[in-house]
Amino acid sequence: MNKIARLIVKDSTLVPIVSILIGLLLGAIVMLIGSYNPILAYASLFEYVFGSMNSIGEMIRQMTPLIFTGLAVAFAFRTGLFNIGAEGQFMMGMLGATFVGVTFQMPWFLHVPLALIVGGVMGGLWGVIAGYLKAQRGVHEVISTIMLNWIALYLGNYIVKKFFLEPNQMRSKYIADSSWLNSSTVTSWFDGARIHFGILIAIALAVVFYIVLWRTKQGYELRAVGINPHASEYAGVNVKANIVKAMFYSGIFAGVGGVCEILGVFHYQAVNSAFPGYGMLGIAVALIGRNSAIGTVLGALLLAVFTYGAAGIKFGAGVPEELINIVVAIVIFFVAASEMVKLLLRFKKRKE
Repeated sequence: MNKIARLIVKDSTLVPIVSILIGLLLGAIVMLIGSYNPILAYASLFEYVFGSMNSIGEMIRQMTPLIFTGLAVAFAFRTGLFNIGAEGQFMMGMLGATFVGVTFQMPWFLHVPLALIVGGVMGGLWGVIAGYLKAQRGVHEVISTIMLNWIALYLGNYIVKKFFLEPNQMRSKYIADSSWLNSSTVTSWFDGARIHFGILIAIALAVVFYIVLWRTKQGYELRAVGINPHASEYAGVNVKANIVKAMFYSGIFAGVGGVCEILGVFHYQAVNSAFPGYGMLGIAVALIGRNSAIGTVLGALLLAVFTYGAAGIKFGAGVPEELINIVVAIVIFFVAASEMVKLLLRFKKRKE
């Protein structure tokens, strides 16, 4: 047992796995207290998620936007910033995709890239607002990004109603099918699931995330400013410019996610009365993935499995939705707080 504990402490890749197991165990205890069968519940979850190609496709579809917003939050965290505005940046990306998809008619190999560029830049510029306020005015980015989320929600609704509204509908006109990210062939493979090529774009951006941060001079400066802005300024780094750049790059990830949601799933933008929710979940994904590229992808997968599979627990084991949310929150908590697990193991080792 002691050798296992030492191995876990030494190998950081094992810590999240142990954290997941602890979360599942405590979740099982919660279900037992509520007089429900945890074995049946977890079996129902995995059967619901992986029991058919349609379910796998829908789980991947739900995972896709979480990768984008998770990368947006993780990038900001790596540069010493707290981007709570991925929700608004995601919605600005949706607005950019709607504008390009409704306004222009062109071949798909031009239409799709144009929508991705416009939506990504719009998301990035929405992040720049918070970065500028932080760098030039000292406004904390948590406050500004939260406020910008609400502005993005209502501004998007206004623009859709003013310029793109479908008559007698609370949504925009449909985008041109030349801008869709769907493929009938892929859809048939997954029995009609709404999976789309956005998942490939998300994985590609995870690679870009790693290269920019860890293989470029710009990424080194961004990380240095995040670790110690005063030392970076003393070394000749333009701290204010890098803060603005970091928020721009972060916003691009979320903006492209919003584009893929329009081009791949809905094909129109609804007049929203509430946030889609992907931005807030992106914070959990980034924490689960420990702000790394591969970790964010795996964190999005874990969260998608539990959020999509919650219906399986409900119908397969009869567990009420409130209790399911508690179990999911416990699992996410222990994965996000994996350093706490490592500290407990170190304490045990030191005590022995």
